[in-house]
Amino acid sequence: MLSTEKLSELRLQLLEEKEELKGHLDQNDHFDYERGFWHESMGELSSYDNHPADEGSSLFEREKDNALLEHYKLQLSNIDKALHAMENGTYGKCEVCGKEIPLERLEALPNTTYCKEHTPDRVTSHDRPVEEGVLMPPWGKFDMDNQDEDVAFDAEDSWQAVAEWGTSETPSDLAYPKDNYNDVYIEAEENIGYVEDYENFVGTDMYGKNITVYPNSQHEKYEDALDDEGIMTTFGDLPAYEHDPYVEDDK
Repeated sequence: MLSTEKLSELRLQLLEEKEELKGHLDQNDHFDYERGFWHESMGELSSYDNHPADEGSSLFEREKDNALLEHYKLQLSNIDKALHAMENGTYGKCEVCGKEIPLERLEALPNTTYCKEHTPDRVTSHDRPVEEGVLMPPWGKFDMDNQDEDVAFDAEDSWQAVAEWGTSETPSDLAYPKDNYNDVYIEAEENIGYVEDYENFVGTDMYGKNITVYPNSQHEKYEDALDDEGIMTTFGDLPAYEHDPYVEDDK
């Protein structure tokens, strides 16, 4: 049972903390939440001409302000709840089990109305911000995207088609920097419209015969890559015709 002197001391501590919190909120205009739109707190009229990175930084700061505001509101609510319990004569007892709350806990946390075993703060929330949904890759959310052998134009292809026109990333943001800003996106090196590199400079007749090599920049790039690796093809060396082939003819 709390003594009258100790109860008055805790009441005074709660009132001082309440005035301090209200002062913080009044000083920063409730984290600028009194304004009509969050752009007003930054002096911006629109997001149209802002860089995505600047918008991301602004959003992060706004989310932080929102978290602090919610924290302040929760503290004020707990203080009012504790002061109301003092008026009703129930202060110092747990709301759930009705047992006496240890004095040490009340001195450390005078706005609590729960014992340590029943405090709501013991429950850890696993809810994630809704914004994280758009931070994930835009593909892999549909059954078609998860089929390795599917050649249809899926969500990943849609992203790549748009990313070719530029993203907010720079070559320095990638583990293997690109030579062109138009290639600064995921799997930019993936072949589009063809499978093997040699399809850019090799042609045949309508029967698949009379193979002809048409020298061009793609052919030179292909040959240079093979020379650097010291191999005959992108999938390794092939034996000459006079050597045994990899696949034996069925007898």
